[in-house]
Amino acid sequence: MKTVKIIIVALLAGFLGSNSYAQMHDHSKMDMPKTKTDSKMDMAKAKTESIKVWGECNMCKTRIEKAAKIEGVTKASWDTESKMLSLVYDPSKTNSDDVQKKIAAVGHDTEKFKADDKAYAKLDDCCKYDRKK
Repeated sequence: MKTVKIIIVALLAGFLGSNSYAQMHDHSKMDMPKTKTDSKMDMAKAKTESIKVWGECNMCKTRIEKAAKIEGVTKASWDTESKMLSLVYDPSKTNSDDVQKKIAAVGHDTEKFKADDKAYAKLDDCCKYDRKK
């Protein structure tokens, strides 16, 4: 009888243990991190562009990249030497013009949009660049 009780307890413990383990590791699709396949699909939709943005220093770099990271943008990297912004975004969520408008709003001219004179005037002296007339 003692052996039967031990076997029943062992089976019960094993069953409950495996059931709780399964619940801890049961991930819904929303909780799961993206797989490599999902990332490839996202990259297939992504659009990459290079945009000329005027600025001078690393403070400009920080400001430009922060302004560019709107919804739909996955990468924004501005080079201080070439003055080029490398932009990767989802064209179903945003577009290049929207990003350039945000950058112009913080005081930096882009190839399509000129910053407002007031926004430009707010830039630190080291960030002021020669503007097109």
